[in-house]
Amino acid sequence: MSAVPAGDPSGHPPGPAPAEGRALAGLRERKKQRTRLALIDAALDLFLAKGYEATTIDEIVAAVEVSQRTFFRYFATKEDVVTSFMTEHDQVLGEALATRPPGERPFIALFESLRVVLRAIAEGDPAEGARFRRVRQVVESTPSLMAAQMARYSASAEALAAEVARREGVDLRHDLRPRIVVAFYLAAVKVAFEECARREIWDAETVAARVEEAVTLAGRTMRDWV
Repeated sequence: MSAVPAGDPSGHPPGPAPAEGRALAGLRERKKQRTRLALIDAALDLFLAKGYEATTIDEIVAAVEVSQRTFFRYFATKEDVVTSFMTEHDQVLGEALATRPPGERPFIALFESLRVVLRAIAEGDPAEGARFRRVRQVVESTPSLMAAQMARYSASAEALAAEVARREGVDLRHDLRPRIVVAFYLAAVKVAFEECARREIWDAETVAARVEEAVTLAGRTMRDWV
């Protein structure tokens, strides 16, 4: 009598059913996300307590009880712990801009896309809001991270300008207008974040409101002063 299970001519033991496989994959993804967030939270705690420069990767992984190998599975560098969090917001902004109604004026499209990001921060998971607050505190107190943020602004500006050019049907290689309107928009956002830092405003909802006010004012300034 054959030992091969009925219905499996290959002789291999049956694998998990499709639904079970999806459940296992979902469980693995949730575990990976929990580990990633635990590393971010531990790093931010250490950065605020000891300073960014004084904190080592060894200390971060020790706080979470994982290996350096695990850390580097999620982050390329210590800086990446902070900048990757902000890059996620840039991705949400870019996706929102790509779905704005055709024909909407570029600055309005950028502003409305920003609202999506701000609402996600202000109305989302309180733990995510706390991370946003601590990230802002760390960045504003660390010159090297401020420099990294400027590099991020530059990369984000180019991606947004490319999307504005696509929406407007112009060639970014020969038309400066997409870059100009994006630069004006990002300048307003930067001024708002800097003003919040000067006033030691870190709460995500309040920062979101201040950024929205600044971009609204930028739009009026463009009409009235330019």
